[in-house]
Amino acid sequence: MPQNSTQIKYACLHTHTRFCDGKGEPWDYCQSAWEKGFDSIGFSTHAPITKKTGLKDPCWQNREQRLDQYIEAVNAAKKEWEGRLKVFLGLEVDYLEGFMGPADSDYHNLGLDYIIGSVHFVTPKNGAPFCVDHRMEVFGKNVQESYGGDIDAVINAYYGSLQSMMKAGGFDILGHPDLIKKNNFLNRFFDEDTSFYRKKCESTATAAAQCGIVIEVNTGAMIRGYLDSPYPSLPLLQLFRKNNVPAMINADAHYPGHLGGFYEEGKNTLLAAGYNKMVLFEGRKNGVAVWKDEEI
Repeated sequence: MPQNSTQIKYACLHTHTRFCDGKGEPWDYCQSAWEKGFDSIGFSTHAPITKKTGLKDPCWQNREQRLDQYIEAVNAAKKEWEGRLKVFLGLEVDYLEGFMGPADSDYHNLGLDYIIGSVHFVTPKNGAPFCVDHRMEVFGKNVQESYGGDIDAVINAYYGSLQSMMKAGGFDILGHPDLIKKNNFLNRFFDEDTSFYRKKCESTATAAAQCGIVIEVNTGAMIRGYLDSPYPSLPLLQLFRKNNVPAMINADAHYPGHLGGFYEEGKNTLLAAGYNKMVLFEGRKNGVAVWKDEEI
């Protein structure tokens, strides 16, 4: 039976099953969400990138030929759990300027309930895009080889892509807004307190307010042991709050057991940033995402 039915209502709209880099079937995640008393569960497999970008599929992307299977599986879970758990069909879509992004019309013809817009790649002026979500040693190598060790240029490219994606629109949730800090524990690569970095964060928070999206407090890096705090960092989350950008908590779950992981820390980070409410997804009405407030 649900364990959390009289407490704060939680959800997770950022999940990855066997259809990309996660483990387990959608049903397994529904069972875990129901047992934990979640308000809802949403599925957000990574959108395929090879056809649009020419890049070799990273191991975590959904393959082109499996997208229909994924949609069928989630829709089947919707029917099976109807009346017990709200189940939503989503997609996490990468933004690579000039190649693909959440605003592309083909994503909006799939019958999705929502889209997470994310930036995982940066593109140097002369060279192929590389993934900032890679292992620390690979990230460091790419910074050296593609940007001549200029980490400020990488930061500029990352936040520039985030803001270009927000300007283009077409998505509902901004995924892990400062993913570039994944390998920066203890400031390994850059100082997050510099005026340069803070200005990038400030302009990102302003852009989020202008495009009317929800940001996630993503506990995935804590679950997988990369960081001791969620995305976004507290200073960036405070900027989102200052700009009245609504927020939710997501686990970026890759296993059913990840659901709810470090949610207490996520809630406390929201409170520390000045939020007293988060939002829960209710579905779409007339093509627009519907959210409800949940007191925290």
